[in-house]
Amino acid sequence: MLRKPTSALSALAVLLLPVCPAQQQVGAAANAASTKEAETPSKQGRILGIGGIFFKSADQRQTREWYGKHLGLADKGGGVMMPWREKDNPEKEHVTVWTVFPGNTKYFDPGQAAFMVNYIVDDLDALLERLQKEGVKIDPKRQNADYGKFAWIYDPDGNKIELWQPLTPKKK
Repeated sequence: MLRKPTSALSALAVLLLPVCPAQQQVGAAANAASTKEAETPSKQGRILGIGGIFFKSADQRQTREWYGKHLGLADKGGGVMMPWREKDNPEKEHVTVWTVFPGNTKYFDPGQAAFMVNYIVDDLDALLERLQKEGVKIDPKRQNADYGKFAWIYDPDGNKIELWQPLTPKKK
């Protein structure tokens, strides 16, 4: 397990560098975006953070060992849990899961990418309703688990994106 969340975040940034477009293009695009596009929706149905980074590997064991040895991401099979708190709501704790899937997994299908990002959302139903109105391709499959609700959407390149609304703990 990681000792410092900051180390985990640094490792996550290193992990994401190979899949991100050139940094100059990202910065220029962000600066060029209109104010309306850059605003975070104030209504329900918002992305709160990254819930997971999942990617495929032809040799899952070797890849896990490499990330554990060199970056401190020790995954024994259940993923690496990286806790974090919301900036504007620090009492609210979340976790980002980093997981290596086998190279032949069908979990990312029909997307062709070797990775998938899971986003934590505050209201899955509200977000899906808005995305449907905006013409976003939405997978009809839904999953309800004891740790939250899941749905999947696709970006313009056909990459599968997982949306996760964690269950709110019941107060006693």
